[in-house]
Amino acid sequence: MNKLTTFIVMTFLMSFAMSAQTVSDLMNKVSQDTLTKTIREFSGEDQATVNGSTVTILNRQSANNDLAANYLIEKLSKYNNLTINDQAYTVTYGSTTYNGRNIIATQLGKTNPDNIYIICAHYDTVADYCADDNASGTTAILEIARILSTQCFDNTIVYALWDEEEDGLVGSRYYANAAGANGDTILGVLNLDMMAHDSDGDNDFDIDVRNIAGSLTVKDDILTALTNSGLNLNVNVVNPGTAASDHAWFWSNGYPAVLMGESWFNNDETPNYHTANDRFSDLDMDYFTDLTKLSLYYIATKGSLQPIDNTVTATVSNISANQPGATYQWLDCDNNMTVIPSETGQTFTPSSNGNYAVEVTVGSCVEVSSCVNFNTLDIDGFNKESIEVFPNPVTSKLNIKIPENIHKAMLSIVSIEGKEVLKKPIDKQYIEVDFSPFSNGIYFVNIENEGRTLSYKVVKE
Repeated sequence: MNKLTTFIVMTFLMSFAMSAQTVSDLMNKVSQDTLTKTIREFSGEDQATVNGSTVTILNRQSANNDLAANYLIEKLSKYNNLTINDQAYTVTYGSTTYNGRNIIATQLGKTNPDNIYIICAHYDTVADYCADDNASGTTAILEIARILSTQCFDNTIVYALWDEEEDGLVGSRYYANAAGANGDTILGVLNLDMMAHDSDGDNDFDIDVRNIAGSLTVKDDILTALTNSGLNLNVNVVNPGTAASDHAWFWSNGYPAVLMGESWFNNDETPNYHTANDRFSDLDMDYFTDLTKLSLYYIATKGSLQPIDNTVTATVSNISANQPGATYQWLDCDNNMTVIPSETGQTFTPSSNGNYAVEVTVGSCVEVSSCVNFNTLDIDGFNKESIEVFPNPVTSKLNIKIPENIHKAMLSIVSIEGKEVLKKPIDKQYIEVDFSPFSNGIYFVNIENEGRTLSYKVVKE
């Protein structure tokens, strides 16, 4: 192995040897690029794709927001471990009848499924765009769901996106009333509403709370999350806090809840509140990213991560799942997460460069790793394109030709049943292998060089 190869191998090992996730690890996966893309699409600044069509979600007023609701469903449906409920409702409050759609994604707890924590935001508006109110809260929910849906939790997490907040908190009222009537065990509600404007750059944010049903404990848990996260944010606790957002109906039903968002307490809310001038250009994305991180830190802590490791370690020759004693299925990230047939071991040896992930199952918990880029098969020219294995099918003699610069390679031939029928060193550029003693069938011809293995399927006739 030459010096360049040694450097590449060491860099690869250092870059992809990962440890089990912590809440801090998950918090640091919040991507400002992803937040920016989503909030621009959802507020109508950029086009989006919904059900295969290119669209612009310019207006999300309750009478005109089916496109927005469909966008949310499509986003959430891509994530693991979530059950999506398009909660359409028709309800009469007072003399007015309302029709709306709450979009609810439930991540069922593996140990205490009846213990529920809700993180929520309203997605409807009163005008076009409305980036801060409340594409910001909606985008934060989508980003948190994207990250946490890769994990298993002891408790249930509900990602809720309410309709008709602007019409009088209708969607959340409908849900909270039903939960109260059903006796649901909701242990905490974090409502995100307007969380991306910070004109003076002081990083202040508000927690609105009242001494109702343990809501002060939710507030204290967020303060603990702020301390433990190390984020550069400054909190204003507003008590008694406003009841003018979706947390209010959880208070009314005896559930602990708080509102979190930009600092109305310091008069630092968006100046374009409830107008079509509430645009992406007014947002502080660094501030918004940190508030999203804090929200994730809180809800992941309360969800209680199960100790399952879905990370991987990659070397120059293979990728290994770090979780022992599990069931594994390797996936091709470059082909829409397609299952790779027969690749169900803890260690996977790719036959070509690309991006790969592993699905790890322990009991009822199913987690999927991040995709890992594997691109070392062409180091020193050791790749499938540089090695010739022919003819295929073979009747008697199989020819193998390897590049001149490959030394000390090892050949092994394994039957479809997993029995190794031949193993020998390859000590020259061109060799012949006598297949005539072998029974007809499928064989795997494996060529190993300096910790890297290439595998060829050969048919004996």
